[in-house]
Amino acid sequence: MLLAGCLAGVLASVGSTARGQDLASFEKRTTVKVLPNGLTLIVCERPEAPIFSYYTEVDAGSANDPGGQSGLAHMFEHMAFKGTNEIGTTDYAAEKVALAKVERAEAAYEFERRKTVGRDEAKLAQLKKAFDDSLASAQTYVIPNEFSEIAEENGAVGLNASTGKDSTQYFWSMPSNRFELWAYMESSRTAHPVLREFYKERDVVQEERRLRTDSSPTGRMIEQFLATAYVAHPYRRPDVGWESEISQVTATEAEHFHERYYVPANMVIAVVGDVKAATAMPILERYFGPIPAGPKPEAMTTVEPAQMAEKSVTIREATQPFYIEGYHKPDYRDPDDAVYDAITDVFSNGRTARLYRSLVRDQRIAADAEGFSDFPGEKYPGLFAVYAVPLPGHTPEEMRVAIHTQIDRLKNEDISDEELQRFKTRAKADLLRGLADNEGLATQLAEYQTRYGDWRELFRQLDRVDAVTKADVRRVANKIFVDTNRTSARIEFAATTKPRATAAPAGGGQ
Repeated sequence: MLLAGCLAGVLASVGSTARGQDLASFEKRTTVKVLPNGLTLIVCERPEAPIFSYYTEVDAGSANDPGGQSGLAHMFEHMAFKGTNEIGTTDYAAEKVALAKVERAEAAYEFERRKTVGRDEAKLAQLKKAFDDSLASAQTYVIPNEFSEIAEENGAVGLNASTGKDSTQYFWSMPSNRFELWAYMESSRTAHPVLREFYKERDVVQEERRLRTDSSPTGRMIEQFLATAYVAHPYRRPDVGWESEISQVTATEAEHFHERYYVPANMVIAVVGDVKAATAMPILERYFGPIPAGPKPEAMTTVEPAQMAEKSVTIREATQPFYIEGYHKPDYRDPDDAVYDAITDVFSNGRTARLYRSLVRDQRIAADAEGFSDFPGEKYPGLFAVYAVPLPGHTPEEMRVAIHTQIDRLKNEDISDEELQRFKTRAKADLLRGLADNEGLATQLAEYQTRYGDWRELFRQLDRVDAVTKADVRRVANKIFVDTNRTSARIEFAATTKPRATAAPAGGGQ
């Protein structure tokens, strides 16, 4: 206990330094510039090694998928690696003509395929062949994977991207002497993306959905859980999209998505590492400045209605049982956001956390149990979720009862002084760990600049953490952990189940 107390004191002191002196230090090394076209650039000088990392955050994710086009944000993330008008093609002028033919052929085929009355099957087969032929013709101009290969041949590591509910991110690290090459490549795929191999990649995404969701009992359960918890807000839709909609999105629709959301005013790029702002900013302006400006997309107006009654989902299969429940909570701007972080810490942070101690260690009824905030996103009101995985011989209902026992404790008893202090100490330590490498720092700078309009909120959040009290935790627990605000989902083991029916699009898929 003495050692733990000393460690807490040291980390608290270091956290105070990060909030004060380190913030001042970062301010000296960090430069922010908003270009005339609206793009926000952040350069943080950290010359420990001759490398840099970058993080591009596009303030649009799967929640921004247009109606009937779920999965489009994720599809465009895949397209970003297909190259530009100069990378990935043997002859872009001819390829552009060929891609236009693909879209015309696809539109004609889909128009006939979607007919519910009077569809001409012979004509449909003819149109399908014309579409396939146009794809084959366009493919002759493609240099596969050239964008990624150029980056990796020049030392890029961690070349990747991700799509979440709230945003889309692109990132990698590279030697500092390839900074201008990176600026050219990243700006080119932002300004001049070419949606080559779109329909081939659409098949890849469909297979991704089949693997991660359709073939996964837990994946299907989580999908149904969110679709039940939300009735209006786009958080109810899966990031990868609904199968019927993925199979029908087009390159033309993806192009419209890019025109609306991939505008400079809707993007932040952070660069961290062995770069000097005095030399890096002119390069960034030269490559990113010419990207055409566009209005920042209007904020989403859909508001999830207040939940009036408890809702539940039950899946019965011969598979591992599972239990999860979620409670609606405000978005990240709520004054109590740090209190939800405190509840997460008390429930789930390590082997001293309440859920682990009770369900896993003491009762020995669960293999794992955790609670977490901001699911499935934080930009809009999300869920505080709690789950448990029962051990053999135990049921989801036992998990539910055990979880509610711990929730009731939060509502009826103050957490201990030690639990509150552990949360605050760990929050400070987590901040420092997140700043330890270039990749983590670039991520944090871009995300906080996007969400708050000022990366310094990364450090100011510690003030909100310090302000959390035991009374706050009890008050917030009583506010959200109520029956009518709860949605639950479970997988119950069933020795025999009927095969699940798989619906196919009318007229067959592609």
